[in-house]
Amino acid sequence: MIDYSKVIAPIVATVKPSGIRKYFGIAESMPDAISLGVGEPDFITPEHIRQAGIESLNQGKTQYTANNGLIALRREIAKYLENRFNCSYNPDDEVVVTVGGSEAIDLCIRALLTVGDEFLVPEPSFVCYAPLASITGAVPVPIKTVKEDSFKLTPAALKAAITPKTKALLLSYPNNPTGAVMTRDELMELAKVLEGTNIVVIADEIYAELSYGLKHTSFASLPGMRERTILVSGFSKAFAMTGWRLGYCCAPRELIQYIARIHQYAMMCASTPAQYAGIEAMRNGIPDAEYMAEKYNERRQFMYKSLLDLGFDCFEPQGAFYIFPDVSMFAKDGTAFVEELLEKQHVAVVPGEAFGESGKNHVRISYAYSLESLKKAMERIALFVQSKK
Repeated sequence: MIDYSKVIAPIVATVKPSGIRKYFGIAESMPDAISLGVGEPDFITPEHIRQAGIESLNQGKTQYTANNGLIALRREIAKYLENRFNCSYNPDDEVVVTVGGSEAIDLCIRALLTVGDEFLVPEPSFVCYAPLASITGAVPVPIKTVKEDSFKLTPAALKAAITPKTKALLLSYPNNPTGAVMTRDELMELAKVLEGTNIVVIADEIYAELSYGLKHTSFASLPGMRERTILVSGFSKAFAMTGWRLGYCCAPRELIQYIARIHQYAMMCASTPAQYAGIEAMRNGIPDAEYMAEKYNERRQFMYKSLLDLGFDCFEPQGAFYIFPDVSMFAKDGTAFVEELLEKQHVAVVPGEAFGESGKNHVRISYAYSLESLKKAMERIALFVQSKK
């Protein structure tokens, strides 16, 4: 009988499962459970975008596209980035359409990192960055961010983390899980630290359209930073297209050509109907994105006030659709809080330590759900908190 422990690559065997999904199998066994854990819009993809995908199928457009994606879609992505965020890319050879933003991140990491390279990851951060880097043999280096700094990466912390082995820096603002954003001036200070180095920035800007009260600044738009930045984004969050699995990355041709090589062997191309839907989203979907952002902002304000009223120590998120309260006054850490809340009140959220050690005393709550669901969940959380007093 085969010994599977001897056939799995040792470095892969050390990778832990995502901490986001751990508790949702339990929640699914509870008929009355409310899950506020997954970062998925409760909106369905707008009808005109769905129809564009359907029409492509009806017209028999079911073949492969170019490896880098339909040129029409790449042109629309380039226009969108230019118009919305002042980022200029040539659609012919500086844009690659991917299978979601997740593939784009994986491609960037594999194109840049190898054994022994150091990869700077400000934490708390989304769960995929460090494991994907570890699989390449690189060393993820967490940089702790704290509530006192509004969970923003500071120039001093960045400078202290850089060594001769530093190869790349991950920047993800608006941030998942904290909801932190960074202003143009704050990003400029980080740019100054990077000047004169060979460090490449992977800028995961998937939540760029979900920034409340502050226009998003792309790191690639800063003076001198385009040459060292790979901009990663996608359609999942802004256009409610999670299941379409459509993303993209943009970079100078000197970088993107290697990303494209991995993509062409690993994936060939993104889904053809999804790409046609993406064209429609880029051309006519901005009003939809803005409408959804308004609704998320209403939910954000409701969740922030509700958590403060219950006595949580809570940072006010300025972007994305997550809130990241400190729960140490109600449990020994985030994991204990999550397990007890799920057991007693059938509400599922995510422990902060899933996003790095610096999130240990927090939990992530997604407000991508309907206001009705959020109100029901907060009623149960209120009962739970009252039982702890």
